[in-house]
Amino acid sequence: MDFFDKVSEGQIVPVVVIDDARNAVPCAKALLEGGIVFMEITMRTTCALDAIKEVVSNVPGITVGAGTVLSVDNAKSAIACGASFIVSPGFSAEVADLCVAEGIPYVPGCVTPTEIMAAAAKGLNVVKFFPAKVYGGKSAVKELAGVFRNVKFLPTGGINTDNLEDYIGEPYIAAVGGSWVCPSDMISAGDFAGITARSREAKGKIKAVKEGRS
Repeated sequence: MDFFDKVSEGQIVPVVVIDDARNAVPCAKALLEGGIVFMEITMRTTCALDAIKEVVSNVPGITVGAGTVLSVDNAKSAIACGASFIVSPGFSAEVADLCVAEGIPYVPGCVTPTEIMAAAAKGLNVVKFFPAKVYGGKSAVKELAGVFRNVKFLPTGGINTDNLEDYIGEPYIAAVGGSWVCPSDMISAGDFAGITARSREAKGKIKAVKEGRS
């Protein structure tokens, strides 16, 4: 199973902000215990690279990538630390070229037809739709998917337990992203049991939708 097949099977890629690298491993284990096998650690904090290293070294059951990658240097650093995939809030041709050359999955942020066409020209067929709520949510994604039949979307931004079911199971949705299953305040407070509970709730809703549409 390749990376994006695994993403589509899991249906959720949590966006994780780590302020203290010591919380990275317990957070990863909490997500994994709740049935989530992906973790996008954002490059928004000074300890992000250390956090990626810690998870890669200590939690082999979870696939960890780097998010909020804004430059080639960011991407190179994350890959050197063991990141298995790269996510950006926008599209970067330079980051795309690097990831293609390195064989690392890249999910760029694309919300316009022009951006999606630029990503597709680099051979990318899964894009992040961010911030989803601001740019029209599911209805906007559906319209874009009608034109770009070979592209799947990973909506992020404004996705939560209340609207998760609106997206899951649609053929043009690769998965959803979001921080609601492991918000930074819960991570900082060490509420890893709460993160596991939220993860299980999300996975339960995903399972129910997929079974209902099968």
